[in-house]
Amino acid sequence: MQRTTGFRTGSLLFLLPALLLFAAYFIYPVGYVVTISLMKWDGLSRPEFVGLRNFMGLFQDDVFRTSIRNNLIWAFAEGFIQVPLAILVALLLSRKPKGWKLLRTIYFFPHVISGIALAMMWSAVYNNEYGLLNGFLQWIGLPQWQHNWLGGLGTAFPSVLAYGLLYIGYFMVIILAEISSIPKSYYEAASIDGATRMQQDWHITLPLIRGAVATCVTLAMVYGLRQFEQVFLLTGGGPANSSSVLVLYLYKELQNFHYGTANALGTVLIAVGVAVIVTVRKLFGAAKYDM
Repeated sequence: MQRTTGFRTGSLLFLLPALLLFAAYFIYPVGYVVTISLMKWDGLSRPEFVGLRNFMGLFQDDVFRTSIRNNLIWAFAEGFIQVPLAILVALLLSRKPKGWKLLRTIYFFPHVISGIALAMMWSAVYNNEYGLLNGFLQWIGLPQWQHNWLGGLGTAFPSVLAYGLLYIGYFMVIILAEISSIPKSYYEAASIDGATRMQQDWHITLPLIRGAVATCVTLAMVYGLRQFEQVFLLTGGGPANSSSVLVLYLYKELQNFHYGTANALGTVLIAVGVAVIVTVRKLFGAAKYDM
């Protein structure tokens, strides 16, 4: 009994530094954000308690509704378009076709480049006058399809969203590593039973990489919720706030010294992020996996 008590005490002492760091760098900042979200404060004068007035103002704001809608679209697009594309490419590369190592490097390469540099590159691609996309449409004989992609109400947000979905290398590497850990004997037994490669992927590979897929979907959706630099650099949230996202809206509120509203936005973003993570874990039964 004394040995068990001593073991528990030792475990708590061993975990204490990590718990202190977690409290200092997560619990306290989140508590501070929630507290300031209930205040009217410009950063200079004394904070004034206003209760839920900041949140009520947000939900009556068209820009906020547009921003949260765009974030949710982005999150689901990354979780259920980008990740499935990464799974498909990982399954193909796991068969080790000729040049598969080169292809793996090419797919992952954009993730070692600054996001700002990528945004500037795509700004040139979408440029209305000399952009590659409009030039390509002119070259193939479709000049009527040329458009101001980043300046149109109906195309600004889809244009910013679309290019981000192409960069699947990060999730592809995670899934490919998980596939490589599956024992080859499973596939050998399936081959003896006459299973095709597609049947092996469906009945062996996909069920066994379920935990990795759940992790990738969670990460992808969280990345979709915290998008900022792409929108900030390409459209600035325009035109007419049609491509605005929550973090960009929060940034603008901070610039305007509306710290109470900005922290209310941060609180909403945290709540939405928690809801997304819980939903994904429920969807994939991820409680079984150590994520």
